[in-house]
Amino acid sequence: MKPNRLMGLGLVTAMCGALAAGSASAQEQRFVSVGTGGVTGVYYPVGGAICRLMNQTRRDHGIRCSVESTGGSVFNVNAIKAGDLEFGVVQSDVQYNAVNGEAGFAEGGAHEKLRSVFSLHAEPLTVVARADANVADFDGLKGKRVNIGNPGSGQRALMDQLIAEKGWANSDFALAAELAPAEQSSALCDNNIDAFAYTVGHPAGAIQEATTTCDGVIVPVEGEVVDKLVEDNPYYFKAVIPGGMYRGNENDVNTFGVGATVVTSADVPDEVVEAFVNAVFNDFDAFKALHPALANLTPEDMVGQGNSAPMHPGAEKYYREKGWLE
Repeated sequence: MKPNRLMGLGLVTAMCGALAAGSASAQEQRFVSVGTGGVTGVYYPVGGAICRLMNQTRRDHGIRCSVESTGGSVFNVNAIKAGDLEFGVVQSDVQYNAVNGEAGFAEGGAHEKLRSVFSLHAEPLTVVARADANVADFDGLKGKRVNIGNPGSGQRALMDQLIAEKGWANSDFALAAELAPAEQSSALCDNNIDAFAYTVGHPAGAIQEATTTCDGVIVPVEGEVVDKLVEDNPYYFKAVIPGGMYRGNENDVNTFGVGATVVTSADVPDEVVEAFVNAVFNDFDAFKALHPALANLTPEDMVGQGNSAPMHPGAEKYYREKGWLE
């Protein structure tokens, strides 16, 4: 019986050793989170795509990446500043205002540790109205029930600036709703609002829902005020939503917009950021194939456009080695 008892003790000892090793490994593993936006937009699937690629090579770097649906750009910047997120997808105007302490960040001051990682797709301001609301252009929204975006989102920050530039106030709308992106298409089709404004990459599920379920009409956003905003602000640019992309909207629609960017904090270690960007660019074709909004991206544009904050050293090192930065 003694050999059996010794064998049993050996097995127990081995199991305890394995559990201890596993525990040590788990303690050494790093975790990072990517703040995105609503699940019906482009930020969330893009964040999920990055984490999926990063987790595929987890054995190489020991970092587990998770994607989080959040209130949007402003929320993500503030969460990074507080240390609650390591990375975030934010609009280019929000990145600029955060690093310079302007607009919605004036009271809290500049986010001095904000660092850029790379830029992503274009995000035109997309205004969708009910067909029976008789809205022909942005000025036609006055007196209507309009979703201007949830507080903390990039679209709300843009709408606040556009409304102010026009000399309007929220009281100029019959209703200035603050719905999250996931709620606005159903609210439109249920006739709870007449229109909504959304800064989003295309094609977008929320726009498809509104145009197919209740014949939503995409409204142009142009004119002297828009021209001045684009001229005065380096993070805005003219954009066109292609005709035929959505049902019932056969003509090109002129608007303006921003770009989506990925940011982090100077407090995030260089090796973590380097592993993050390597996951994207090491399998770049797979990354671009994960959403139509990413299809036309190039590494050079992602490194060179839309980034107002200083580049994170971990990203900068990687890009210089690739020859994308001088």
